[in-house]
Amino acid sequence: MTTKYFTHFVSGSQAARIANEWSGILELTRPIDGRKSASRELRQMIADSFNLDDEDIRILHWARLH
Repeated sequence: MTTKYFTHFVSGSQAARIANEWSGILELTRPIDGRKSASRELRQMIADSFNLDDEDIRILHWARLH
């Protein structure tokens, strides 16, 4: 069973000063534990998907979907 999260985030590097705003559903194979580590883990997954560094992702909002 998968766990779904709504995410709203901005991607882009600080050096380029260009940002793209995104929102959507992430479907994970396991739930994320802890609020602080969850944001870091989501940021890393998003960065990997966009082939960016995790510092290039700023999560504006996220929530687990039930």
